[in-house]
Amino acid sequence: METKDVILRLREERGLTQSALAQEVFVTRQAVSRWETGETLPETQTLKLLSRLFDVSINTLLGSPRQLVCQCCGMPLEDGNLSREPDGALNEDYCKWCYADGEFVYKTMDQLLDFLAEHMSNENFPPEQAREYFSQQLPKLRHWSQSL
Repeated sequence: METKDVILRLREERGLTQSALAQEVFVTRQAVSRWETGETLPETQTLKLLSRLFDVSINTLLGSPRQLVCQCCGMPLEDGNLSREPDGALNEDYCKWCYADGEFVYKTMDQLLDFLAEHMSNENFPPEQAREYFSQQLPKLRHWSQSL
């Protein structure tokens, strides 16, 4: 879905006119019209305001051009499982289970590996194998590569 379609759909779902949306994000009605026709894209600061207003990620507003993954555990990210900053802003780098209220839940990689080995294992993927697999994958993620 293109940005123009996403903005139009979100605006209509919330029952907002172009003028009302423009007022919420401090632009003109004509700017909203140009977004919805695909003539222009919102500026970065406006995307942040739209993200907060519609409670969706900037990635979603841009038509989900890339698959986001949690940079702590590697889980695919969607709007419903994104973490939030203490001010309520969405954080598109981490899931809500790894990063909550501005704090990382797992202080060490071993804590996360213990959790993953217990919860991601099954009869075809025993805990030891799960732990080994994730111990190879986690260091590739930004959170752990920066802390090593």
